[in-house]
Amino acid sequence: MDIDDIDNEEEKGQEEEAVDIDGDNIFAGGYLVANEPEDTVTKSRTYDLSITYDLYHQTPRLWLMGYDENGKVLEDSQVFEDVMGDYAKKTVTIDPHPHTNIRQISIHPCNHAKVMKKLIDTQMSNGVTAQVHLSMFLFLKFIQSVVPTIEYDFTVDFELGE
Repeated sequence: MDIDDIDNEEEKGQEEEAVDIDGDNIFAGGYLVANEPEDTVTKSRTYDLSITYDLYHQTPRLWLMGYDENGKVLEDSQVFEDVMGDYAKKTVTIDPHPHTNIRQISIHPCNHAKVMKKLIDTQMSNGVTAQVHLSMFLFLKFIQSVVPTIEYDFTVDFELGE
């Protein structure tokens, strides 16, 4: 083959249609088109979180309002999908929010004080000084054990000790 033959082969190759291996037309208008199933997108839920102070139990109480990926309020059954099974409909209930009167998921505060005391005692027994100004972050770490599917933005690193 000489140089002219090579140039002719290249031009000939550019004029031919691309071979469709799967039988689907993966080329549209000269561009490669991805044919991916629609269910590859991870759907996520979001929650509005509010914290009130429960006077009876004298501890914070967490309230969550859940939304699907389209911004629609979650049904009760959908909310409980995000809660650990041991806590659903026991420690975690759906009650009217004390200020908005809208039904929301709530983590009942009956044991909050005991759990917080245990966490602080664990810190102290391991030589970590408990700091009052960080108590809300410690509370949110405790709540995350009940609702593990919710990720909080922790800008503070906590140590319970070793």
